[in-house]
Amino acid sequence: MADDDGNYNYFNEGNVSNLCTSWAPILGMTGIVASVALANLGGAYGTAKAGQGLMAMGIRSPELLMKNIIPVVMAGVLGIYGLIVAVILNGKFSPPTQGTGYATYSQYNGFSHLSAGLCCGLCSLASGIAIGIAADAGTRAVGAQSAMAASWKKMGFTGDAGGQVTSSGDALFVGTILIQVFASNLGLYGLITSLILSQSDYQCQPE
Repeated sequence: MADDDGNYNYFNEGNVSNLCTSWAPILGMTGIVASVALANLGGAYGTAKAGQGLMAMGIRSPELLMKNIIPVVMAGVLGIYGLIVAVILNGKFSPPTQGTGYATYSQYNGFSHLSAGLCCGLCSLASGIAIGIAADAGTRAVGAQSAMAASWKKMGFTGDAGGQVTSSGDALFVGTILIQVFASNLGLYGLITSLILSQSDYQCQPE
């Protein structure tokens, strides 16, 4: 609030400010924790779930193991999203001024950084869940199709046999990859939004 001379006094005699309170950094720190923790939680779930399907498929079709490892990489990238946002938010913190102890980190910054961290973390968590479930089902289906085609050939069928003999599983593989790509985009959208929110800045300047 401005005084009679038109000057904005951010702090009173007790070094207390309504704009830059002592608890404002808690909001920013919570945003950093949420960004890293939730993003890595999504990445861990996606990696574990995709790994389950990958290992189940590898028993019957080990030759397709490396070909279907793509969703594991996609899930691992989600943790990097959270790390990027956390590093950016950490660089936005401003310590209290030396000598006077005036707080310069505002509530505006705190809520902006909390929103950025939650946006990235929750989007990455949702993305990891989607990647894991899609990858688990997709890799199992690709492996089953490949094993079925091999079984038809061993039984001596040389015709199409319902498309199982001549099919290499490429169509099904491409379909599963497309599903996982769109699922991974969810985390990217959260990262972009978080980067925009992290640019919000308002610092209290002591008189």
